[in-house]
Amino acid sequence: MKFHLIGAGGVGMVAVAELLASRGQTVTGSDATASANTQRLESIGVTIFIGQDAGNVDPDAAVVISSAIKPANPELAIARARGQRILHRSEALALAATGLDFIAVAGAHGKTTTSGMLAVALTEAGLDPSYAVGSTLPGGASGAKLGGGDVFVAEADESDGSFLNYTPAVAIVTNIEPDHLDHYGTEEAFQQAFVDFAACRVRGGLLIGCGDDEGAAALLQAAEGRRWSYGTGNQVPGTDAHIKITITGPGTATLTFQPNRGPHASATVRLAVPGDHMLLNAASAWATGIELGVDPETMARALGTFRGTGRRFEKRGTKNSIDVYDDYAHHPTEVEATIRATAQQSEGRILVVFQPHLYSRTQNFAREFAKALDLADDVIVTGVYGAREEPVEGVDGFLITDQMVRGEFVEDMHEAARVIASRAQPGDLIVTMGAGSVTKLGPEILDLL
Repeated sequence: MKFHLIGAGGVGMVAVAELLASRGQTVTGSDATASANTQRLESIGVTIFIGQDAGNVDPDAAVVISSAIKPANPELAIARARGQRILHRSEALALAATGLDFIAVAGAHGKTTTSGMLAVALTEAGLDPSYAVGSTLPGGASGAKLGGGDVFVAEADESDGSFLNYTPAVAIVTNIEPDHLDHYGTEEAFQQAFVDFAACRVRGGLLIGCGDDEGAAALLQAAEGRRWSYGTGNQVPGTDAHIKITITGPGTATLTFQPNRGPHASATVRLAVPGDHMLLNAASAWATGIELGVDPETMARALGTFRGTGRRFEKRGTKNSIDVYDDYAHHPTEVEATIRATAQQSEGRILVVFQPHLYSRTQNFAREFAKALDLADDVIVTGVYGAREEPVEGVDGFLITDQMVRGEFVEDMHEAARVIASRAQPGDLIVTMGAGSVTKLGPEILDLL
């Protein structure tokens, strides 16, 4: 079968392209600009067109799109005019996973890291899984692979409801906290999407959810079928088992599997990535390993080999005894978790350049962003990265800094880089933070230092 991917260099799309190509399908793709992702696809035999043109689309190909592709896109328009099959990225991913035990990792936060943990740990444990993670893995390895085992691990994106296209054998929900209200409209609709996601499981499928999170705990109580909770607190009522987390030090915890029936099991996990939120992610991955038949001690050791995913507290370099990191955090809860985790491993000051992502999110959560960012020692907030949204009058980074103690609004991110570099002192740690173009600032700040 032939597939043509519009926007093939995107993080989510490149994984689909690699997996389809690995399965022997004929794959072409296009993107507005060349990138490391498009070059990697070309290296495995995918034909890539730079620029969007109707002539790029084979009339016999199924056309794969993400929610970011507009109806006016010439390649999408010609495909629709011809009556070609149009697949959302998630539908194509489900096709690539046909015949495998599908592990879907969902949640407002932590799904990239958790799916990355599973990909690395299950590989280390010898299961040779297939996976599609929305970022690179340790060492810059691709987030997509077609393995030889029976398991497929996928990051399940709730932002546009596309995670409802999956039928997982194991569904992980790390947390449910209102976001993407530009798509869902209301918090109730956002929460309902997770209820629908849990109902997509195969017959006998397992739901694993974080009992420490109010939204995920409510889902566990409402859902039907097999359910396990995990967390530092008590078991969620009505669930079949609980994975108890007892934190014993930075990045270290004893995990205890406590089923209602059957033998208990425990193991100690020691992570190479900082933050108590990472231990929560690891507990859900450990529980998944138990469900798949991996020895608990083996799974715990395998999780210790995980070194993080791209753009999740990723070190960009050191200059004059000042460390520079980049992080994808773009929701208040993620921002707070990243800053708290940074404080655990840095004795110096924490300086942040934060780029808000989406006008709607900035407007809805300005106060929460302000509170989270004030945990750092010095913060520059830039203009909003609009992504798929048009500018909204009166909505910019000043909405956040106006409610902060230590925040300063600097519209241009390159000027923000100059300001933060001028304030840094030996021993400090600088984090560029956000889901947009702020990720490009790391090398620039290092040069300025």
